Amino acid sequence: MRTVSSVDELRQACDHARANGQRVGLVPTMGALHAGHAALIEEACWRSSFVVASVFVNPTQFGPTEDLAKYPRSLAADQAIAEAAGCSLLFAPTEAAMYPPGEETRVRVGATASALCGEQRPRHFEGVATVVAKLFAIAGPCCACFGKKDYQQLKVITRMTKDLFLPVEVVGVPTVREADGLALSSRNRYLSSESRARALAISRGLAAAAAAFTQGERSAGKLEAACRAELEPAVDSIDYVTVADAETVVPFAADAAVIDRAVIAVAVRVAGTRLIDNLVFGEDPAPLPTGGPT
Repeated sequence: MRTVSSVDELRQACDHARANGQRVGLVPTMGALHAGHAALIEEACWRSSFVVASVFVNPTQFGPTEDLAKYPRSLAADQAIAEAAGCSLLFAPTEAAMYPPGEETRVRVGATASALCGEQRPRHFEGVATVVAKLFAIAGPCCACFGKKDYQQLKVITRMTKDLFLPVEVVGVPTVREADGLALSSRNRYLSSESRARALAISRGLAAAAAAFTQGERSAGKLEAACRAELEPAVDSIDYVTVADAETVVPFAADAAVIDRAVIAVAVRVAGTRLIDNLVFGEDPAPLPTGGPT
């Protein structure tokens, strides 16, 4: 595996791969790689013969009070994980390479980005869409893999790719979890053993909502309440617990009946760390059986 840092090097490598009959796979990341990222790379390897993973902590998707400065950076460890997963090329650009002096263009996002994290983190998805559009433009025609843990991000990117006629196949990859149900996240390393134990309320809450759905509950408000009942005693604060349309990410009213595909999405804060997770009813397995470990 090679590591490159310039836009031209990445573009030339991808062009060369396609010229030799290879399909390009792309896995955009912000680094601090873990088994969830490895699963994305492995999926890209299954679908493609030349796989690029990017490692770039994108400043435009962080708000002024968020954790940009302390976001974990571990390039050497990232290189080892990416290579072990089958990555062909690691792209690790500088901020100046991705946002050169004088740059001013941003990708404006719409309704898919407006609720949930979009409401809590203004301009976040504008920054996500902008950097991903840049990566797509550099890599060219490819298959790009994203984790379903960042469900709204996946849908925003899918919408952007379709709207802008980008020659990219966007693939969602199931969330990878620890044995106890906690979704893997680079931010988990911020958690102490005590705060991590409290964070398990997220998977318990999603499991409770999934169980209620399986038992026939279709009220969006009651499904949200089943999840909140697990979260409220354990987390410091709740940004949202929302049942939304699984394609448009438009929230259902509390008194609405959930008939079509729906996702329940959660964002909470535990010991200063913001954690997100989700589950698509009837599609994703529950993170834990209801009544599982506490």
